[in-house]
Amino acid sequence: MNIGLYQSAASLSALERWQEAVAQNITSSQIPGFRKRTVEFASVEMGRLQIDPKGKAINGAAAAFPTTRLGVSFHPGETTPTRREMDVAISGDGFFEIQQADGSRAYTRAGQFQLNSQRMIVARDNAPVLSTAGTPIILQPTGEALAISADGALTQGDRQLGRIKVVRFEDNQKLLPAGDNMYIAPEGMDPEPVERPSVLQGYIEESNVTPLREMISLVQIARAYEANQKLITSRDQNLQKALEVLG
Repeated sequence: MNIGLYQSAASLSALERWQEAVAQNITSSQIPGFRKRTVEFASVEMGRLQIDPKGKAINGAAAAFPTTRLGVSFHPGETTPTRREMDVAISGDGFFEIQQADGSRAYTRAGQFQLNSQRMIVARDNAPVLSTAGTPIILQPTGEALAISADGALTQGDRQLGRIKVVRFEDNQKLLPAGDNMYIAPEGMDPEPVERPSVLQGYIEESNVTPLREMISLVQIARAYEANQKLITSRDQNLQKALEVLG
């Protein structure tokens, strides 16, 4: 069995996954709150290479094949002023808690909030932003400006509307992407409230993607892909010659 062919094929598969992650990063680099997709490479032992010191086949070392693991970088992005009273960014650790249509909770760093027809503060898909009381936040119909303090407290005129809930997790890498810059926690993983959050009104957090670095990654992927293709072609030609000689 030509193990080298299988190793190169596995490398091509790993490079394709890396390319998909990089393409997603570039496409989403201008979306506020987007978290960069990452790819970690490792190797696993599969089968046995049977080689002696003279290069002849005997019982010997295991063959290593490349594998990949997809992840998310939760490194904070830069905050940009927008002067919109419904734009909110978190400085430091934490997530906003969002109520999904089925009543479950989702978490996001994207703070481009809106008001729906019921004057409820919502994220994308009309999903309510929750307060520390675990309830949606509803503005008064007075038309007075909304003020959000650094600890997330909401005030409209002289009326206190509660506080935006900001939570954190012990291990962000266990969170599961749920689309629209939302994440859900696996069963048994509960968030912890951030007692002293740092909330910025009139700001949004940009994505943490650096497009130039992603373009460099695309060049590296292309070169590695080409090298593996050449290896496969070379090994295939050598195998063909061996078959022709041996009949």
